[in-house]
Amino acid sequence: MVQEIFKRYEKKYLLTESDCSRLMLTIGGILKPDEYGKHRISNIYFDTPDCLLIRRSLEKPVYKEKLRLRAYGDEICMDSPVFPELKKKYDSVVYKRRIQMNLKEARACFYDGAAVKRQDQIFRELDFTMKRYALKPMAYIAYEREAYICCLDEEIRPTFDRNIVGRSQELELSLGNYGDRILEEGMVLMELKVAEAVPLWLGRILSEMHIFPVSFSKYGTYYQKYLASGSREESHAGQMQKGGRRCA
Repeated sequence: MVQEIFKRYEKKYLLTESDCSRLMLTIGGILKPDEYGKHRISNIYFDTPDCLLIRRSLEKPVYKEKLRLRAYGDEICMDSPVFPELKKKYDSVVYKRRIQMNLKEARACFYDGAAVKRQDQIFRELDFTMKRYALKPMAYIAYEREAYICCLDEEIRPTFDRNIVGRSQELELSLGNYGDRILEEGMVLMELKVAEAVPLWLGRILSEMHIFPVSFSKYGTYYQKYLASGSREESHAGQMQKGGRRCA
């Protein structure tokens, strides 16, 4: 069954590949791959034409929200499962609510505004947010993720994201994985997802390895690097080097 509601804390860390290797030597023995293991995640982020949601988010308010369309895997077609998600953060706690559709249905609903024959609570929340802000697709963000579960406590879920790219043109999940690099080559974004605070034993290991939390947003960083100037054309040349495959 697809989990629809999440509540957790998330801590983010920027690592080098060397940091990753050292960390896995230390804690790798108590980690196991989650149900997805190593996989690609692709997202379409929805925002206002002037990027109000991400601009607010970057101001680090007590409350912030974002809406995105997420898919898993390398080849995404119109009948592939996708997940419209509403992600909110209040006082450091992350709340995520999502539903499952196929891509064709999700496009009709969230791109074209077509009526959809479903009225479950989470869909109504998504629909309300879309209409409240008049949201449009604004950015594609994708990355390769390795996801693990801690054998000592399954509420501890480390993930490692590499090759994070973004684009602001051709905002279709089915067009493949290409875009401008968001992180420098050789850097890895680790996220720790926990039900409560990071446990003392794990915090001690990270501290001893000089690995400390950072404030980092994939969409926020892409916005600051490529969209904040107000021109969505600037990065188009780099985006034309397409690394993905189209799926009919």
